[in-house]
Amino acid sequence: MFKALVLEQQDAKTHASIRQLTVADLPAGDVLVDVAYSSLNYKDGLAVTGKGKIVRQFPMVPGIDFAGTVAESASERFRPGDAVILTGWGVGENHWGGFAQKARVNSEWLVPMPAGLNAQKAMIIGTAGLTAMLCVMALEEAGVTPDAGKVLVTGAAGGVGSVAVLLLARLGYHVVAVTGRPETHAFLSALGAKEFISRETMNQPCRPLEAQRWAGAVDVVGGEMLARVLAEMAYGGAVAACGLAGSFKLDTTVMPFILRNVSLRGVDSVSCPLARRVRAWERLAAELPEAAYADLVQSIALEAVPQAAQDIINGRVRGRVLIDLAQG
Repeated sequence: MFKALVLEQQDAKTHASIRQLTVADLPAGDVLVDVAYSSLNYKDGLAVTGKGKIVRQFPMVPGIDFAGTVAESASERFRPGDAVILTGWGVGENHWGGFAQKARVNSEWLVPMPAGLNAQKAMIIGTAGLTAMLCVMALEEAGVTPDAGKVLVTGAAGGVGSVAVLLLARLGYHVVAVTGRPETHAFLSALGAKEFISRETMNQPCRPLEAQRWAGAVDVVGGEMLARVLAEMAYGGAVAACGLAGSFKLDTTVMPFILRNVSLRGVDSVSCPLARRVRAWERLAAELPEAAYADLVQSIALEAVPQAAQDIINGRVRGRVLIDLAQG
């Protein structure tokens, strides 16, 4: 028997409860993993609270990422004892995920643990940190260099945003953080943010083109904020867009693209090809300093996930939330 958080739906409402399961309860897959850690991401918050149409099949064990050790394997890629990471691929949405002490998944979804990381560090990074690294890579590939100008990060106090601030600062960029919570300024300054702009300022309606301010940007918000970010981009700048915490809609014009040569680059971590995932994880292992893991994270037990899910949806979570499957 092992512990899992299980979502069920009754009267069109999602209910989360801790249950004892057996390996026989798990869905099909060629690798069984003993899960050591998972993490709480915004998408997990939507799934657990039922406030987003993330889960469509019930019962479901949520958790879009996890790290642990292979217990059984029918795959040539992995053997018992191998340390592995899983992010994306619909796990925690349409295939049982990481909010359990065991998971059975397809071997194609697993990434070998990079040198320099362990299960705990990998999940402090988690899906949010992987997405942040993919955003940084997208800006680099667009030619945004540290000497090009200031780089903006929206939703900076959240999971993706906080890791993006840290990574960009470590790489020498001048990072400007957007947050609606002034109490997070000290936290973000410690990660490397040099300046701050309020959420309210960046959510103001904008003209098709505003003054050129940003060489690059990482946006997790979408909606009105992304429209303003695009209008404020400097010539040749690039925006890596990876979220919709504000809105999935985008009311903008072609003006930044055709008059300032701005590029808007979508960043997806769910179906990201394996080779790019491996490269991103290797860079995360190399770029993040040891102190960052303590600075970024708060750790909780599985039993605390429902309340933490409410908190992340309501914008009350700072940095990353690590779920220790041995706690509780």
